Amino acid sequence: MNPKRILVVGAGHVGLYAALRLSKRLGAREAEVIVVDPQPHMTYQPFLPEAAAGSISPRHSVVPLRRELRRCTVVVGAVTQIDHAAKTASVQPIVGPTREIRYDQVIIAPGSVSRTLPIPGLHECGIGFKTIGEAIYLRNHVLDRLDVAAATQDSALRRRALTFVFVGGGYAGIEALAEMEDMTRAALRYYPELSPDDMRWVLVEATQRVLPEVDPDMGAYTVQQLLRRSMDIRLGTRLESCVDGLVKLSDGDSFPADTIVWTAGVKPSPMLDATDFPRDERGRITCEPTLQVVAGDQVVAGAWSAGDCAAVPDLTKEPGSYCSPSAQHAVRQANRMADNIVNVLRGLEPVPYQHRHAGSVASLGLYKGVAQVYGIKMKGLPAWFMHRTYHMSRIPSLNRKVRVVADWTLAFFLKREVVALGQLHDPREEFAEASQPVSAR
Repeated sequence: MNPKRILVVGAGHVGLYAALRLSKRLGAREAEVIVVDPQPHMTYQPFLPEAAAGSISPRHSVVPLRRELRRCTVVVGAVTQIDHAAKTASVQPIVGPTREIRYDQVIIAPGSVSRTLPIPGLHECGIGFKTIGEAIYLRNHVLDRLDVAAATQDSALRRRALTFVFVGGGYAGIEALAEMEDMTRAALRYYPELSPDDMRWVLVEATQRVLPEVDPDMGAYTVQQLLRRSMDIRLGTRLESCVDGLVKLSDGDSFPADTIVWTAGVKPSPMLDATDFPRDERGRITCEPTLQVVAGDQVVAGAWSAGDCAAVPDLTKEPGSYCSPSAQHAVRQANRMADNIVNVLRGLEPVPYQHRHAGSVASLGLYKGVAQVYGIKMKGLPAWFMHRTYHMSRIPSLNRKVRVVADWTLAFFLKREVVALGQLHDPREEFAEASQPVSAR
């Protein structure tokens, strides 16, 4: 019997965990698992704020696919089209011509991208916070702004350099804002020209609360903690424009800023536009609780999806509710989906996914946090400790767990690293200036 071919599109939380479980449960004679992703690693996004703030090494927040998925075939490239009617996928490798991959079962898990709005100047001046590259860039950029401010005697230039704007009050925005402010406050000890009062940290949130995943009182506590750190919290406010770095808000205020970070939500990957899978009004692939793709009332044979790009019914809530786009659901959905694929290949029935959301944890900087888990609310140090413990247990591979714990342990004895490696973003500039272009003869 020829082994079935299972194609996994995307190697985020869903793709990596599903491929790992499939490779462990299915023998080589039963199935071949192929994983396609534009990056050769999986990014553990909950660690991006700590990677940006220097609490852990950026390399330790990513998991190399080839090391973790040794029983799978890893193809580094972008899926450009899927024709499920013919069960083929077009893949554009890093270099070379497009290749066609045929499959028997497909897992669609490309994840999500930043959901932006048509705001003047955002494309030119803003930066997202979903990838390890963005986290590294933000760290280098913020530290570089400290150097700019310390070197200038122009008060207007200094205010602009030390104004940091974060748009979006969800977990990504709050954690990024809090961790970066914590890092720069620690770095100021090496900048006698600057004081904490020179810095301006602004959070812009369109709704009247932050951290919508937790109860309002926990969101209010978070705002109070940020206000105590002299942050400027703008609730019920929208970013209207940021052309040339001039931030204009819906409350009428405007000011220049060199740093504008966009964390105002996500949307399904645009890669889904090049597929023939059914989708809902938000662009998500429609799924059954079994994580099978469904068109109306008809299951699409051989197609599965989960995570940020999928509309998966939440059986623990009232009808019409869907699972939130969180790592907590994604990991569990991946394992359930892999088990269901195994069941289908072996002639058994798939089992519906059901998980009651356990709660949420968030870091507000070193030794500070907020948590709400199974109805239990924690603040400060206990919440921060739970945040670290939970995410350390969730990041894949023992290798990464050990390295992250080692980073944290060293941080207890050594001061936070505050070196900016801005040349990483344009490494050929100095060499290009030193060398001369020569025409070919």
